[in-house]
Amino acid sequence: MAGIATVLFTTAFDPAVIFIDYDISRLGMYTICFFLFWSFGVITAASTCYFLKPCEAINKARERAKAEAIEIAKAVAEDNSAAADK
Repeated sequence: MAGIATVLFTTAFDPAVIFIDYDISRLGMYTICFFLFWSFGVITAASTCYFLKPCEAINKARERAKAEAIEIAKAVAEDNSAAADK
């Protein structure tokens, strides 16, 4: 998809005009466009994978993490009170 997007984008817009302030070769401009579109594809795929998870699974994981954090906090508080009693 990054290759197709690069071809379509660079056909419609000249990268030499876009990067006129920079001393970059034409091949360098195409490379920058390719990796930019590749990055957009990675971000899109990652966000799709994240949002495909059902809400129940996410909420269960949050509740489990919250319960573990509470247990750890209680254990630390008990250790601190036992140390203070000594």
